[in-house]
Amino acid sequence: MSERNPFVRHEGRWQLGTDTLALIAAVVFALACNLPFWREVLAGREPGLPATWLFAGAMFVMLVALHFLLLGLVMHRWIARPLLAVLIVATASAVYYIDKFGIYLDPSMLRNVLRTDVNEARELFTWSMVPHFLFYAVLPLALLWKVRVRQRTWGRALATRVVWMVVAALLGAGAVLTVFQDFGSLMRNRKELRYLITPANYIYSLARVGISDTRTAARPRAVLGEDAVAGPAWQQRKKPVLVVFVLGETARAANWGLSGYSRMTTPELAKVPGLINFKQVDSCGTNTEVSVPCLFSPWGRRNYDEDRIRGSQSMLHVMNRAGLGVFWRDNQSGCKGVCDGLPSEQLRADAADPLCDGERCLDEALLQGLDRSALKPLVVPANASTASTASAASGAASAAVSPDSVLGRSRFVVLHQLGNHGPAYFKRYPPAFARFQPSCDTADLRQCTPEQVVNAYDNALLYTDHVLARAVDFLKQQSAQYDTALVYVSDHGESLGENKLFLHGVPYAIAPEQQTRVPMVMWFSPGFAASAGLDVDCVRQRATQPAAHDHLFHSLLGLMDIQTRVREPAMDLFQACRKPH
Repeated sequence: MSERNPFVRHEGRWQLGTDTLALIAAVVFALACNLPFWREVLAGREPGLPATWLFAGAMFVMLVALHFLLLGLVMHRWIARPLLAVLIVATASAVYYIDKFGIYLDPSMLRNVLRTDVNEARELFTWSMVPHFLFYAVLPLALLWKVRVRQRTWGRALATRVVWMVVAALLGAGAVLTVFQDFGSLMRNRKELRYLITPANYIYSLARVGISDTRTAARPRAVLGEDAVAGPAWQQRKKPVLVVFVLGETARAANWGLSGYSRMTTPELAKVPGLINFKQVDSCGTNTEVSVPCLFSPWGRRNYDEDRIRGSQSMLHVMNRAGLGVFWRDNQSGCKGVCDGLPSEQLRADAADPLCDGERCLDEALLQGLDRSALKPLVVPANASTASTASAASGAASAAVSPDSVLGRSRFVVLHQLGNHGPAYFKRYPPAFARFQPSCDTADLRQCTPEQVVNAYDNALLYTDHVLARAVDFLKQQSAQYDTALVYVSDHGESLGENKLFLHGVPYAIAPEQQTRVPMVMWFSPGFAASAGLDVDCVRQRATQPAAHDHLFHSLLGLMDIQTRVREPAMDLFQACRKPH
């Protein structure tokens, strides 16, 4: 009797075979955990038409078969319940964020999730998650606890599993073939929909990220710009150079005052003489994990190759190899590999510091003591060779330059902001900058009105404007010792509820402009412009034309007069604005 009936109770628990348990889980995943997928694939279809029901039925069979096959590959009697428990909790989290913020769990988004630090993760947990987790996690876990997995011999279990998986594969394939023309067209035109199928989306993405990271970690970073040398401008300079590159976070051009936004969110920068604003700049990606390595690479979005970008050195290594002092100061979650083996500093959120609260620091902390940390003699870390085979060569190139020379005393400093990192925009600025009211003072954006969300976001932009203006003031104070310049660009943009999307990370091919269009400003002291042979009016004219993260690698190497074959003059924003030395 117990062999025929899969639902026999024993000691207060249901006895189930692993295959039956896997099938039940697959059905639950297909029905309860894929509402965003169902909304998208059924959008615009007439509910009363037989074709709609046929398509929906085929999609249901496909989802069940897909998840049963995934579970069938790994489920064994001894790990069935722990494995499902982990999947239930992970799936509950995935469903919450997909539905709440409109994200897609593709490999780049999953890598972004895995690189999230504790403070970022803490901000993403809100009280609105409690009822969601009660339904999607606690209730299924309670039911799972009531299950006792039936024991079978190895031979019988294997034979049964093979039969089940063959049947699932045939049913799934048959379902897809039944509506293949409709399904094929949908998948060709909207490939991103596969990243809404939960939990298959994060399982696939996790595997992709793991394989990619393992392959990259198994070999050292490829040398980039091995031929890099300082150009002739360095022979003519009377003073060393100090360039501060501010890498912004989640600032979008749509709300940037200097670019025509209805609000003046950049009042202090608007008063900086000589500031140049680029109005149309496209990002490399829609999240930090993609954009930061990409914008410091020579390939960019136009020739995007994730493995090559992550497996190679960055623009900073090229500069350092030519003898220029490079320094990275971080107020976020690291440099994503672009400063590996180079001098760097992570801000500590000391609660005794008025700019910090013990967990995070406001971005003004990036400027505190910058003259002491970034302008002192920089030494390539002793363990640099472990980060890259070329790090030792990079240090040797730097050592060949006299620390007392103009080049040896020059610095390229990167300040990595916390910026407008969401969803807790209200934590990114001090009370004095809470000018737009009422603001959204919670990380649960759906509890706020659209106006409140935008107000909090704009307040954070006001503070970024203040930090950048202070950075220019800092550079002016160094004018007696250095020729100075500032470059600011955000890594990606942000959605604030448009089309029911929040935050960022939508696959680039379908990402809205709010996530891919970013602000960029530059400021050059008269001494820097003169020593670089730079026509500032020409640069201001160039700023009226489209630009992208793709230009930065080639433009900044050109601006610093670092000569190497990997630099493409055609991609240099300043190429036509520099006088030959």
